[in-house]
Amino acid sequence: MFDLSEYQIDVKNVFRNASPATLYEEALRYEKQATLADTGALIAYSGDKTGRSPKDKRIVEHPESTDDVWWGSVNIGLHENAFCVNRERAIDYLNTRERLYVLDAFAGWDPKYRIKVRVICARPYHALFMHNMLIRPTREELADFGEPDCVIINAGAFPANRYTTGMTSKTSVDLSLERREVVILGTQYAGEMKKAVFTLMNYLMPRSNVLPMHCSATSDTETGQSSVLFGLSGTGKTTLSADPKRDLIGDDEHCWTDDGVFNIEGGCYAKAIYLTRDAEPQIFDALRYGAVLENVVYDQADHHVDFANASITENTRGAYPIEYIPNAKIPCIAEHPTDVIFLTCDAFGVLPPVSKLTPEQAEYHFISGYTAKVAGTEVGVTEPEATFSPCFGGPFLVWHPGKYAELLSKRITQHKTNVWLINTGWSGGAYGEGSRMKLSYTRAILDAIHSGALKTAPTEKEPCFGLEVVTQVPGVPDEMLLPRNTWGDPTAYDATAAKLAELFHKNFVTYADGVSAAVRAAGPLLHQTAAG
Repeated sequence: MFDLSEYQIDVKNVFRNASPATLYEEALRYEKQATLADTGALIAYSGDKTGRSPKDKRIVEHPESTDDVWWGSVNIGLHENAFCVNRERAIDYLNTRERLYVLDAFAGWDPKYRIKVRVICARPYHALFMHNMLIRPTREELADFGEPDCVIINAGAFPANRYTTGMTSKTSVDLSLERREVVILGTQYAGEMKKAVFTLMNYLMPRSNVLPMHCSATSDTETGQSSVLFGLSGTGKTTLSADPKRDLIGDDEHCWTDDGVFNIEGGCYAKAIYLTRDAEPQIFDALRYGAVLENVVYDQADHHVDFANASITENTRGAYPIEYIPNAKIPCIAEHPTDVIFLTCDAFGVLPPVSKLTPEQAEYHFISGYTAKVAGTEVGVTEPEATFSPCFGGPFLVWHPGKYAELLSKRITQHKTNVWLINTGWSGGAYGEGSRMKLSYTRAILDAIHSGALKTAPTEKEPCFGLEVVTQVPGVPDEMLLPRNTWGDPTAYDATAAKLAELFHKNFVTYADGVSAAVRAAGPLLHQTAAG
């Protein structure tokens, strides 16, 4: 058995890099409620926390990194002594367990930039999850693994002490950039481990002039040239990356280097709510033996998963190795992107299905990171709610957003990359009046981008946001492409567009001092209707 004494852990039964079959056995024997789906996937439950807890994330304040970190609501500081208290609390808890699980694996497919990650946890479900999400070493690589570059100490079943300095709840996810350690208390949601690794990569990579990106990526099967798709939750980033006509590089986390693009992860973590085989066959079929299904409801008789049941959470998830996708490109590395695509689900129904951005607009919209959601659960409330997440990954940034935007601008200029804004949200009116853009239309737009057809397609200047709107796309009705024309009341469109423009401006004030005047001017024009 593996020795963890260097972490002051003296548990004797330690399973290092156990096979999925072994972790299945362990989960079914020792995990509360763990079971099998009729497809062979392991069903597991994360307890009270069924999503990430961004307000409980902390970064240790340390003289070596304090000037690098974008402190504020995203990166909340923690005294090193408090980190040590939480770390010892986690170690004490793990020492009470009869069995522990260790995974040694890699983050980053490019050997020049990959880091070695060690996960120490008490639940086999967590070990299998990270076995899927990290890059699995060969036997030879495992034998020569050596000391890790990052250690995740997951004691999520045990709460933080709310009286520890800096704690605001029983949940705490703490990252020490100097120790390269993550300590998890008070949450058993597996996604915290995945995003802790991404947060560390968001710190390390810019120091090497590499752009970390919260995006999916695909590549042309013949040329190897890639495209990347940025988008917040619900915009279609994972769904649209599952394209049988292209190779999949990855669905969520990538880096853009001087050599091209590489995936950080070894697997995919797809939303499972309302999943159907007809709509998303690749993802549906990947949720088989070896995969983890998280917080789903299943039929007790035959263990058939009810993907439409959100009674536990809307955030049901499936984690599976990337090679479960038939057209995944292994290793997950590709040439420089020909196209960068920003996805937004605009529930206001204002933004066009597709428009081409200038480099300055690209930087503006990258920093804005806009999407919109249908507001709340209160009865009768149908007003969309704007969401802005800088660089389409605000909770995982460590440096100021301007640093990532500068790296993106440098890359797209250097490689003459096309940048597109695609609205996967509403058309013909806002939520409640209009309708959601058909997935088939969005796929047709993507196909036209990848074929090069949109490079020479006609465009029309949209006056409120200053966008060059593409007016002809094969497979998409022309009348759909100019949103003002799809509204029954054009003046209502103008008012809604002006309202959304105001929201963009208010959001961008936070970042305006860190960008050029040209980028600031690339935003929407206030007090100007869409009709001009």
